[in-house]
Amino acid sequence: MTSSDQPAVVFLHGLARTRVSMERLKWTVSKEGYETWSCTYPSRSQPVQELADTVAGWIQRDLPGRELIAVTHSMGGILVRHIDLPWKRILMLAPPNQGSAFAARARAWAPFKLYYGPAGQEMAEASEWPQPNAPTCVIAGTGGLTPTNPSSWIATALGIWSADIDHDGTVSVEEAKLPGLVDFETVPASHTFIMEHPETRGMVLRFLTTGRLQG
Repeated sequence: MTSSDQPAVVFLHGLARTRVSMERLKWTVSKEGYETWSCTYPSRSQPVQELADTVAGWIQRDLPGRELIAVTHSMGGILVRHIDLPWKRILMLAPPNQGSAFAARARAWAPFKLYYGPAGQEMAEASEWPQPNAPTCVIAGTGGLTPTNPSSWIATALGIWSADIDHDGTVSVEEAKLPGLVDFETVPASHTFIMEHPETRGMVLRFLTTGRLQG
């Protein structure tokens, strides 16, 4: 544990994942002396705003009055946009900030609806999502089709992206962007394991100390 004067780092996983997906990155951050917090939220069973309200309540219960830094993966970044807490800054890994073309194409399929639930349906359309309420950086992946990301096989089969579009198999680089970002970088990683990439880990640690991803 560190002093309560230092921001606590909140880790939020993505759709159909658990807190375990962020554990190695969380451990890396903890080694640098930061207090960290994470949870497994029911990403497949509730709409985004309900999930955000639930997670916000847990954070307020466990970290009352604390200054907070968010590090998120995929839909976790959309969740943090809906969580009205005093974030000092926010770092999103592979977020579908502009909405997901993959979700838009697949959301009518019964298996997609059944597996990804109401929040998965919402990933198709971003027009009504709040903007982040703190300085924000984004790291996007360019790993494309990879054996460890089943959604990349489906997206490729559906022809979601043309050959000249960079993507991580689930979210394109353009879909990850937002106006007004402090920094935006890419790493050659898949959507599933972008948080494990050594370049990502280095940029996360730099972000925590400087608020920037490079230099």
